[in-house]
Formats: sequence, C-alpha cells, structure tokens
Amino acid sequence: MNLQPQIQLQVASGRDQTLCLRFLHHRQHQPRPPFSSFGSSQLLLQQPPFPLSRKPNTHYRSVLRTVSVYSGDTDYVAAESPAKTLRRILDSPGVHQGPACFDALSAKLVERAGFQYCFTSGFSISAARLGLPDTGFISYGEMVEQGQQITQAVSIPVIGDGDNGYGNAMNVKRTVKGYIRAGFAGIILEDQVSPKACGHTRGRKVVSREEAVMRIKAAVDARKESGSDIVIVARSDSRQAVSLDEALWRTRAFADAGADVLFVDALASKEEMRAFCETSLLVPKMANMLEGGGKTPILTPLELEAVGYKLVAYPLSLIGVSIQAMQDSLNAIRSGRIPSPGSMPSFEEIKEILGFNSYYEEEKRYAVRSSQLSSQRVSSSLYGIQPTSQDRAEQRDPSPQDPIVEVVTPDVYNNYGADGSSDPFSGIWSRTLRIKITGRDGFEKLDVRIPAGFLEGITNIVPALGGVNIKALLDDAADEVGGKILLDFNDTMGDRIQVFLE
Repeated sequence: MNLQPQIQLQVASGRDQTLCLRFLHHRQHQPRPPFSSFGSSQLLLQQPPFPLSRKPNTHYRSVLRTVSVYSGDTDYVAAESPAKTLRRILDSPGVHQGPACFDALSAKLVERAGFQYCFTSGFSISAARLGLPDTGFISYGEMVEQGQQITQAVSIPVIGDGDNGYGNAMNVKRTVKGYIRAGFAGIILEDQVSPKACGHTRGRKVVSREEAVMRIKAAVDARKESGSDIVIVARSDSRQAVSLDEALWRTRAFADAGADVLFVDALASKEEMRAFCETSLLVPKMANMLEGGGKTPILTPLELEAVGYKLVAYPLSLIGVSIQAMQDSLNAIRSGRIPSPGSMPSFEEIKEILGFNSYYEEEKRYAVRSSQLSSQRVSSSLYGIQPTSQDRAEQRDPSPQDPIVEVVTPDVYNNYGADGSSDPFSGIWSRTLRIKITGRDGFEKLDVRIPAGFLEGITNIVPALGGVNIKALLDDAADEVGGKILLDFNDTMGDRIQVFLE
C-alpha cells in the first residue's frame, strides 16, 4: 500500500488539553478497509516526540482511543484506555452491575461471566491476601501490587478501592498516581479517619468536612498532573458516623470539587437512597449491595435504576462463596472423601479458565523445527534409572528413524469399584499407596504416593517388593477406614521399607 501521510498537530479542547497526531492517508488504487470509513486515524501520544511550546498550566491527557493505524499492508487497531471505556459505560443508559474481585483469578471469572467492569474490594483483598479483617491492616503498597495483578489479567475496566487515600491530601495524590500506573480505570476514595474499616461495621468515624473535600481536590489535581482520565468515585461514610444530612452535604461538595461519581455507604432505607440520588443530578451515583446482612436494603437492578443509580457494586459475593466452598471441600477431605464432581469444575474446565488452551494455540506460532531424536528407553535399577545396552546401540546408529512409542497397559486392581461401578470414587480407587524408604543412616531416600488401584510398576520403584502379593494385602485392608500400614521391613541393604494404605 502506497501511503503519503500528512501529519496535522491538533490540540483538542476540553477539561484537559489533549495532544494528538492526525494522519490523513491518501490511498492509491487500494480498496478502503471496512473499518477505515472515517478517512483518517488518530494516535494519541503520552508525550510529544518533539519540543512543543504550550501555555502554563496546560496538561496533555494521554487517552488511547480505538483507532486504525496503517503500515504497509498491515492494519493495526489500538484499544482505548480503561478509563475511557469506563466513561462510556457511565454515559450509556441503564444501571451497570460490577462484582468485586480480590485477585487476578476472580477478576478473570468476572470478565468471563460477561460483566462490563468490576471493582476491587479492600475487604476481600485484606481477607484473601492477609487473612485479616478490613480494619486498616492492609497498606497502600499491598493494594497497588494486588491491583496491578488484577488489571493485567483482564481487559475490562477495574475500579480500585483506594480506601481513605492512606493519609492526608499529599498521600491521596500519591495513591491516585499509583493506581493510575497500576492500570485502574477508576478509584474510590472515602472520608474515614485512619485506621479505616468496612463502612457497615460499628464505630465509623470521618474526618472534617474541609479535609474530606480537600482529599477529592487533591485526587483531581493528581489526575491532571498524571495526564490521566481516571474516574474518581467520592465516597462518604458520614451517614453512619454523623447523619444523612451530613452525607448529602458532603456529596454535593465532592461533586463541586470534581468527583465523577458519588457514593454514600451504609444508607439505611430506600427513602435515604432516593434522597441521595436526588442530589447533584448530573453526577452518576453508585450503590453498594452488601450481601449477607449489611445496613443497606438489597434492591434489584431495575429497582436501583428507578431510584436513580448508575453503578452497583456487589462486594462480598465472590469472597463469600469462595470461603463456603473451601470449607465444604476441607470437611469432605477430612472425612476421607474428596469434593463431589458437581461441586467443582473438571480439570479440563479449570485449564480452560486459566488459559492453558489459549497458551497452547499461541505457542504454536513460535514453534521451531528440531532434528528427530531417537527415543530413549530406560530400565530401572535400584532406586534409579540407567540406559539399557539397546539404547547405547541406538545412540551409535546415526540413521534417522521415527520415535518409538511404547504403550504400557498397567495391571489394574479390579475389585472395589474399579470395574465401572457407579461411584468412581468408591472403594480402593479413592485410596492411595504410600511407599517410604529410609536408609540405614536415617535419611529418607524415597517417599512417593500412587493410586492404590494401579499395581504395575511398584517393583520397578522398589525391587525389594518383588514377590510380595500386594493384591492380597489390599483385599484384607480395603474395607478398613483410615490409614493402615501394609508392610514394614528392612531389605538386604539395611534400608527400611514401609508401605501404607491411605
């Protein structure tokens, strides 16, 4: 494609001045790609590539929009920034649900479920990362690190829980800039004192009106200084700490200070929620549906939209069901069972969720040819592996050959459910053989576990077990609950060999 680009420097108007380069492409006898109907493309730069004079106090905002960039015969599309995507969501009709995640995996699950965005929950991150209550233990650095792992795991915008900014107005500026670098699309900042805590717990205290407003002003300044468009969600906990009137006054002041979204936590009734939504009508409102018994009534999305909300957070659903599922699984294991198949995804489903299949597909793009290697068959020696004489002969033969694939059909113990019983975890197939070898010097040489249903190869692992009727020992012990030692003896070398049925 023969392109003769004309470059125009353009500074767009708006709250933050935006520097961009506009490329006008003149195509000669080339069909127009379907997505290039605008006739030009914009590439927004974080920093100008050349010296540029500008007026004092003018800030250039680095927002990446979805654009087309042409290079030869290749078309590239750059994605818009997370903050820009979140602002599109705020501008779209209806109420938008956002579950709260606490790590990269939970964020990926939110995205796979089809949600447009998500929150991080300081409550849940403190629980998952520290195993501690949300009472001010977790630090700014830990929240930023966790947030960066979350934002890198997903393509949807993430609104980060910035707590109370971790200090005074200067700390708030540092927090906002750190969350921007971590890739957050938005940040929630509250007016609690330090140490802060969950807004639905007792003993909430807030800073003065002046300090609360100054935190939001500092956040807005940090956004401008960073050249970002991060969405600032201003939260007040003064409903429980002081009164509803105080909370409404503060949210109006937050809007005047430049907040993009307003949020009052722990409102106690639908009437209070409606009164809040009737303040600062042009600024979107956020609701917090604390599951399991918070102070705010749980409303449906349609009810929340009718009241006047734009965003709704579900802070405890993911961490709550995770705790319950882990407790159920641990109880099953402790009682000698494993979690039932219906209570957890299959191994294939887990691999799909984590991206194994996508990894394998992408890996093929970087595959390289390698010379054929003859397969190496091995034989077992006492507690070790050595090449056979046939292997050494094959290594001396330089002629290429197809790899040798040896299929071994193991000797399967067919009693107690191994013959296709309806319960795949019944009987001996839910048990494990543990083989432990301790040397004469007292040091452990081997400690392995294998499924009790597979008996082929035990003598390859421990030649001293040759001639022992393991099947008969399993017949005698299969119905016993709990662990049992099947063998305990010293071999000719003085090593102690123990076989347990677990």
